[in-house]
Amino acid sequence: MSLGSPPAPLRGGSFVLCALALGTTLAGCGGDLGPTATRTGNTSNTSSTGSTGSTTHAGVPTGTATPSPRTTSPVELCERLISHWARVVLDGGAGSQLDYQAMGLSGGQNDILLDVVAAGRSATVTRGPAAARQVIDERTRHRCDERHRGGTPSGGPWR
Repeated sequence: MSLGSPPAPLRGGSFVLCALALGTTLAGCGGDLGPTATRTGNTSNTSSTGSTGSTTHAGVPTGTATPSPRTTSPVELCERLISHWARVVLDGGAGSQLDYQAMGLSGGQNDILLDVVAAGRSATVTRGPAAARQVIDERTRHRCDERHRGGTPSGGPWR
C-alpha cells in the first residue's frame, strides 16, 4: 500500500522566493528605520515644520516633555488591592465570593484583607458605611506599611 510519492525537493528559485518573503517580513517588524534612525525611533532629520533638530518618527520634537511611566510602589499596590477588595466584599458586589488567589492576592495580603474586612464590618454596624470606608482606608494603609516596612515580605512567593 503506497501513501503517495514524497514531496518534491525545493527548487533553487522557490528557496530564494521564501527567503525574500521572510526577509521582507522581518524588515517590516523592527528592521532599520532609516539612515539616521535609532531603535527608539529618533531621527536627526529636518522636522515637518522645516526646522532642523531631532524628531521622533511621529514628527514630535524630542525636546517635548512626555510623561514617563510611573512605578507603583509595593506599599501603594498593596493598599490599592486590599482597599478595593475590602469594599467589594463589604458591599457584597460581584467578586465578593472569590477566594484570595482569584482576587490576585498573596497569602499575606489575604491576611490583611481579612483583618480590614472585619474592621470594616464592625464600623458599618456601629458607625455606618461612610465610617467603614474610612476604617478600610486607614487600616489598609497601616497594615500595608507594616508589611513592607523592612522591604519586601519574605516567606515564599505567596507571602
